[in-house]
Amino acid sequence: MIGTVLCYLLLPAARLLRALRDAFFTCRKNVLLAKSPTTQVGGISSVPSRRSVPEEQEALLQQQLEAEAGGLHSSESPLVVAKVSDTVPSDWLEGSELLMTSLSNLNVASEVTWCSDQQDDELHTLISLGPKEHAAVTLAKLPEEESVAMVGIAAWPAVRTQTDHQISGCTPSALEREDEDTAVLDWSLVHDTEIVPVEATAWPFYDTGQFQPFPAERPYHEILWRDWEDLSTRFAVPELGSENGPLFEFRVMSYNILAQDLVEQSSDLYLHCQPDILDWSYRLPNLLQEIQHWDPDVLCLQEVQENHYWEQLEPTFRMMGFVCLYKRRTGKKTDGCAVCYKHSRFQLISANPVEYFRPGLDILNRDNVGLVLLLQPLLPEDVGQKATSPLCVANTHVLYNPRRGDIKLAQMALLLAEVDKVVKTVERGYCPVILCGDLNAVPDSPLYKFIRNGLLSYHGMPAWKVSGQEDFSQQLHQRKLQTPLWHSCLGITDNCQYVTLCQPKKSDRRKYSRDFLLQFRFCDAACERPAHLILQKGVTDVKPDRPAHWPKHLTMVNDPDPELFFPRFPGVIRHGLNLTSAYSHFLPQRGRPEVTTMPMGLGATVDYIFYSAEPIENGNKEGRRLYRDGALKLLGRLSLLSEDVLWLANGLPNPFCSSDHLCLLASFGLEISSA
Repeated sequence: MIGTVLCYLLLPAARLLRALRDAFFTCRKNVLLAKSPTTQVGGISSVPSRRSVPEEQEALLQQQLEAEAGGLHSSESPLVVAKVSDTVPSDWLEGSELLMTSLSNLNVASEVTWCSDQQDDELHTLISLGPKEHAAVTLAKLPEEESVAMVGIAAWPAVRTQTDHQISGCTPSALEREDEDTAVLDWSLVHDTEIVPVEATAWPFYDTGQFQPFPAERPYHEILWRDWEDLSTRFAVPELGSENGPLFEFRVMSYNILAQDLVEQSSDLYLHCQPDILDWSYRLPNLLQEIQHWDPDVLCLQEVQENHYWEQLEPTFRMMGFVCLYKRRTGKKTDGCAVCYKHSRFQLISANPVEYFRPGLDILNRDNVGLVLLLQPLLPEDVGQKATSPLCVANTHVLYNPRRGDIKLAQMALLLAEVDKVVKTVERGYCPVILCGDLNAVPDSPLYKFIRNGLLSYHGMPAWKVSGQEDFSQQLHQRKLQTPLWHSCLGITDNCQYVTLCQPKKSDRRKYSRDFLLQFRFCDAACERPAHLILQKGVTDVKPDRPAHWPKHLTMVNDPDPELFFPRFPGVIRHGLNLTSAYSHFLPQRGRPEVTTMPMGLGATVDYIFYSAEPIENGNKEGRRLYRDGALKLLGRLSLLSEDVLWLANGLPNPFCSSDHLCLLASFGLEISSA
C-alpha cells in the first residue's frame, strides 16, 4: 500500500523535474544560438556560405558540450563528437545544428563510437563549407540504410518499411500472388484507400500518461493482414491414428460485431476512434463484406442489435443463403445472439434458446443468453448411401463483469447442460459439438480450464480469478466461491447435466416432496416406541399425541413426481463433453499471444471456438488434458493478430475492422460413414 502511494507521488514529481530540466537546457541552447551568426535555409539552421565558424561560437559550442557531457561517461580525451549507429540519425551536423542536438538524445543509442582524428578533420571541413556543398558531401557519405535527421523533423529510416506479416512463411513473392490465393485477406472495403493517419489519436491509459501509436503510411489492410493456416497436413502423420476417409468440410465463424447501442452507451471506450467510423452506416457494409468474403457455412454472432437484425442483417443473410435464428437478451437489453447456417449445407433438427436469468437466484440474475442448434449435414448426391452424425452448434455471450466469476461459471454450467440435453437426443449416441462465443475469460483462466479440462475445483476461489480479466488481489474484501455453487432447485447436477435426464446409480433413491413426507407424521409406526431405543424419562418415553383432526386410518397418497436423488460434490464441478480450442492462443512466429479484442488499448483473448475431440489416454500434462482429433477434425483456421500489430492500426475498431473484436474462423471436416 505504501509502495503504491509512493509511486503515485514520486512519478509525477519525477516527470515535473524532467520537464523543468529540459526547459532549462532548451532556454540555455536558445541563448547560445542567438549569440551565433547563422542563417535559416528552409527551416534548417546553417552557417553562412564560405565563412568559417568564429572563435566565439567555437568557445560557446565547446562550453555547452562539456556541460552536457557530464551526464555521459567520463573521458580524458579532447572534445569529440559521437557518431551513433544505424539506430539513430548519423549525419554530420554543423555549428548551430550540433548545438541544438542534445547529447541526452544521443545517449539512448544502443552503440556509440568516438570519432577518429580523420573524422574530426572531416567535421571541421564540413563546417567551413556552404550549405549546398555541405549537403552534397553529407549525402555522398551517408550509408544507404541510415536515417537522415533534420532539426524539428522526426527521423525515420530511409529504407522502405517491410510488411509485418503474421506468418513468418509469407514472403514478398507470396504477396505478389495474393490475388491467386482465395484464403488470404484481399478484399477491399468501401474506403480501401484509407491510410493510417500520421497524427493518430492517443490511447487514454490510467496513471500511465498517453500511448501514441507509431505513425505509418501503410494501408490498413496491409497492417491487419491475416493468413490462412492449413492444418490438414497433420492427418498424414500415422501416430495420430486418423483414417484418410471422406470428410464433410465446412467453415464456422464466431464474431462479436459490437451492437450500436453499446457503442453509444459506452462512448468513453472508443475515444481513440474517429466518430465517422463508429456510425452504423459505415460499420454495416464493412461487417457484411468481411463475412461475405470468408464465406462461412455456420455463423455465430454476438452483440446483434435486435432492430438491426430484423431490418438489415437477417434479410441480407437470407439473400446470402443463410437461415438465421436469433435470441435477444432478457430484460431491457436490445442485443442478443444469432446463429446462421447455409440451407444448402445443413438442415435444422432442433433449436434451443437458453436464458441465464432465473428469478430468485442471485447467482443467475443477469440477462445473458445462449443458443443451441442441432444441425444435420447435407451430403451431395454423388456420395451414395453414406451419412454423417448430426452437429451440435452452441453460441453464447457470457457476462462481462470481471468481479463476478461465480455468475460466469453458473451461466456456463447452464449452457453445457443444454448442450448435453441436445446431444442425448441423437439416436447414434455420438454428436460432435462446436461451442462459439464471447466468454469474457482469458486463456488458462479457471473458466477456460473448466471448459477444456472438464473439471474445476472452485471452493474458496476469489470470484475475480475465475475469468482472469483483471487482478483484484489487492482488495481487502473479495467475493469467494462457496459450496455448492448453485442451489439444487436449479435442477442441474455438479456434472452440468439436467437432473431429469440423468440416471442415478441406485434407482431406489428418491427425493420426495415435503407434503408427501408430512402424511407419515402421526402414523401408527411413527407413534410406536422402538424396542431397542434406550429409555430416558422425558425424552424417549413420550408418545406423540395424534391431533384430533388427524384421521385414524390414513389413506396413503403416492408422490406424483418424486425427484431423483443426486449427491453433490463439494467444491467441484465437471462436464463430459471433451472440448478443446481451435486456436493455440499464441503466435510462435512473433513470440506474442494472440488477441481477439483490445479494450482501452490492452489486447486480450476472450472469443473462442471449442470443438469435440478425443482425450488421449493418460494424456494429462501439468493438469492440462491432451486431445487428438476424432470424427470431427480441425482442417484450418484464420490467423489472429498480436497486440503490437493492432497498435499500428490504432486499435479496434478502425476504418478496416468495424468491430472491437476480431472474427474467428475455423475449417472442420466431419467423417462420412456408411449408412
